[in-house]
Amino acid sequence: MTSASRRRVQFTGPGEVEVVTEPVPDPAPDEVVVQTECSAVSPGTERLVYEGHVPETLAADTTIEALEDDDFSYPISYGYACVGTVETTGSNVDAEWEGRTVFSFQPHVSRFVTSPSALVRVPPAVSAVDAALIPSVETAVNFVMDGRPMVGEQVVVLGQGVVGLLTTQLLSRHPLRGLWTVEPSPHRRAMSESLGGTAVASSSDLELGTGHDASGPDASRADLVFELTGKPSVLNDAVQRTAFSGRVVVGSWYGTKSAPIDLGRHFHRSRMEIISSQVSTIDPSLRGRWTKDRRMSVVLDLLPTLTPSDLVSQTFSLDDAPAAYEQLSTDPSMLQPVFQHN
Repeated sequence: MTSASRRRVQFTGPGEVEVVTEPVPDPAPDEVVVQTECSAVSPGTERLVYEGHVPETLAADTTIEALEDDDFSYPISYGYACVGTVETTGSNVDAEWEGRTVFSFQPHVSRFVTSPSALVRVPPAVSAVDAALIPSVETAVNFVMDGRPMVGEQVVVLGQGVVGLLTTQLLSRHPLRGLWTVEPSPHRRAMSESLGGTAVASSSDLELGTGHDASGPDASRADLVFELTGKPSVLNDAVQRTAFSGRVVVGSWYGTKSAPIDLGRHFHRSRMEIISSQVSTIDPSLRGRWTKDRRMSVVLDLLPTLTPSDLVSQTFSLDDAPAAYEQLSTDPSMLQPVFQHN
């Protein structure tokens, strides 16, 4: 039996967070205990949970072992990005796991018990903070897989939060005709430019189809648009900026927020495709060749070159979680907060 304790972040109501101290559960023979070094906040999703903009009866995530039995009713411990060291192994677990640096989809908790199958080994060349951003990189990879950018296409990314910036970074490696990003924050626009996008402050500032090869009635619209702002009203901008037979990838989770969407004018005859993209599953058309394990292997290969830790804006101790979420809710300049657990 273990006598260790742990600290766990818990949302107790809209705008309310506490840090609970409790005993570490005893591991079963086929489980391990991991001591967390750091965990990354998912800014968009966890802001919704903190502010109470989530459907309470919706399952938290049936594909994540640590969340599969939870819904979004309070109190809830929510998060999915812990990195730490295996400190104890059950009697049926290979001892080589002990001392390994691992990632796991877990809420913000200083120690957790799980099965080895729920762990991802962190490569030696990857820092703990980079590994804590695995979910954001995986989400960006999933967006690009769902959007399927083609050679010579015009692509627009609406929103340059962490996932938007990572999506821009991945798209900049494709042989596109042009890659534009829309972001009101000057600092984030500068970051977007450094990652390969042509950044503007609003959709009205976009100037697509101005090159020597521009032709056709839809040259000023994009072949592919990613809506990643988290604001449902921006879906109108995405639709208006998408060309005939183009694609809109909706990567935002709006929670309970809603807005009127104009589908009566440009959309009606455009034959565009609006794609719901969410990282917990693989596009059914790809499942003959792609699994989540294969996608994760791509993510691990990309981490050393993407260095997502460059996007971390604030670091907090776990005890400062209430202040961290209050700032996340009120300070639009906060990009990517991380909790240090040691």
